Amino acid sequence: MTEVVKNKYETVIVLSAKLGEEGNAELVEKFKALIAKHGTVESVDEWGKRRLAYPINKETEGYYTLVNFESTPDFTAELDRRYKITRPQFHHREERSPFCNRCCKAA
Repeated sequence: MTEVVKNKYETVIVLSAKLGEEGNAELVEKFKALIAKHGTVESVDEWGKRRLAYPINKETEGYYTLVNFESTPDFTAELDRRYKITRPQFHHREERSPFCNRCCKAA
């Protein structure tokens, strides 16, 4: 019997501030549900509206949300695909968390 390898990841989602609190909350919930379907959502940290480092599509503010989750490595490609087709999203990034299970076991 093969064991399913799951890694810890974190993703930062930057959405358009023009959507308002309700619109952003709806999109974040959509992504949280997708992550929960394929893994485990460990924490969600809503940073709220912040100034962008540089204007994107003539907008200077975005709504930031950090999601820590655990899933299989192949799910991150699907999550990335879903991020790319969702508008009005500015930016997203997911990375393997430095606090992964394998690293901690080796110490």
